[in-house]
Amino acid sequence: MGPGRRGAWRLLRSRDFGPYFAGNAVSASGTWFQNLAASILVYRLSHSPFLLGVLNFCQFVPVLVLAPWAGALADRADRRRLLLATQLAAAALSAALAALAWSGLAREGVVIGFAAALGVALALAQPAQMALVPSLVPREDVAQAVALNSATFNLARVVGPVSAAPIIAWQGIGVAFAINACTYLALAAALLAVRPAPQRRAARAGLRDALALLRGRPALVLYLLVVASVSAGSDPVNTESPALAHAFDRSSAWAGAIVGAFGAGAVVAAFGFAGRVSGSRMRMAATLGTMALGMAAFAVTPWLPLAFVFLAVAGSGYLVSNTAATTRLQLAVAEHERGRIMALWSIAFLGVRPLSSLVDGAVAGAAGVRAAAVVLALPALAGALAAAASLRR
Repeated sequence: MGPGRRGAWRLLRSRDFGPYFAGNAVSASGTWFQNLAASILVYRLSHSPFLLGVLNFCQFVPVLVLAPWAGALADRADRRRLLLATQLAAAALSAALAALAWSGLAREGVVIGFAAALGVALALAQPAQMALVPSLVPREDVAQAVALNSATFNLARVVGPVSAAPIIAWQGIGVAFAINACTYLALAAALLAVRPAPQRRAARAGLRDALALLRGRPALVLYLLVVASVSAGSDPVNTESPALAHAFDRSSAWAGAIVGAFGAGAVVAAFGFAGRVSGSRMRMAATLGTMALGMAAFAVTPWLPLAFVFLAVAGSGYLVSNTAATTRLQLAVAEHERGRIMALWSIAFLGVRPLSSLVDGAVAGAAGVRAAAVVLALPALAGALAAAASLRR
């Protein structure tokens, strides 16, 4: 086992990062139960790829709208308490949606409305959660902690959808929503157990202050561009997985396997590149290009087993390029500025999802879901070219 892998396992066994990682992994897996169940339910009710785009638009548009204020809140309030409040609110919302699903009242509009409400909780939590991670480890371990935190979400891509698909088939949509409600409590328990380093709070922190962090620092803008490119390129897997399953002549239950294949590649990359994920800009450009080409190849291949291979390759490129850019953003600013820079990260990573989802759904409705996956790969390819071009300046 190489030194990077040894460092990763050491962090997973640590007093503070270990419980957070476990709680976050459980919570993120539950989110995939929620997302997959909502997508399948909306698709079953409407048979509309466009409404899948609307569903994801409503889930992530709160991030685009609220992220600047959420970043300010993360720098001025106690981050752990803020996260606890958002997790409990999200648990209550998921439990209510489960009750509506069991009673047969969860129609398309209801599911989309609850997705928007959960999006508000996500918007308020994301900058604080990303800013909390470096406070759980020594500075020299921040890169690995960011990589493992990213691996958490991608491990959830594997475990969550693959576990959710049979549960949805055997037990129903409502059970998946109820499981998600319980998993939010796992992260809440982990937050009560960890002991983050003392937080230096900002005296003032607004949108103008967040944008001021970018002034005269073009490297930060480049890293945010890479993050946005990664998000747009991966959107077809997140948004159109039930429709993609049908494109391969499979039932919507195969949506979980499609999402899981992408996540499996990301998890392998997270542990295989542990300690090296914040490498050069050339590696960032190469891995982002790998993601773009992998997504395009997945979209055009007619054979599902080969498509899974391309998805895993795309997932690997996604993880390494996104983690490299995120780590550089985390380390480039002071601790009391981290909430605001992570708010801009949230806009780049989650805030572009509403727009990507609408484009995804519109192209899928007009030209087919395979064409949509190719179109959404183009921003990732553009980001790779921009990162490579920056090396010349």
